[in-house]
Order: sequence, then C-alpha cells, then structure tokens
Amino acid sequence: MDQEHILARIKTMVDDERRLRDALAAGQIDSTTEHAQLGQLERELDQCWDLLRQRRAKTEFGENPDEAHVRPSSQVEGYLD
Repeated sequence: MDQEHILARIKTMVDDERRLRDALAAGQIDSTTEHAQLGQLERELDQCWDLLRQRRAKTEFGENPDEAHVRPSSQVEGYLD
C-alpha cells in the first residue's frame, strides 16, 4: 500500500469515527456498540499511522518504502507519542 492509499484509508476511518459518534448522539446505536466499533477503528488507525511512519522513514534513509509492513496492533499500541 503506497502513501496515497494509506492516507485515503486514514481519512475514511476518521470519517467512520465521526459517523459512529454522530450515530450515538442521535440514539441510533448504543454506547456499547459505539465503544466496540471505535476500539477497532482506533487499532486500525494506529496501524495505518505506523505504516505511514515506517514508509516515510525508509524513504528518508534511502531504503525501499515498499518493504514497510503492517505490524500487529498489540505492538503498535504499545508505542508512546
């Protein structure tokens, strides 16, 4: 997945987050459903941001960005900003 596809995926997931929050506020879903779906989206977002950072770092240091790979959410979520 190239940088453009990763950024498009991130935008889609951010839009999905907004729709979930709006659905909760409108009473269309309950908080348990919202929480579960938001949790999944957040894990996937973390993985996308990590992949994007990997690709940018590889490019910066003259490596092939296509060698970057999606890491498990359990690994990515352990990172500190």
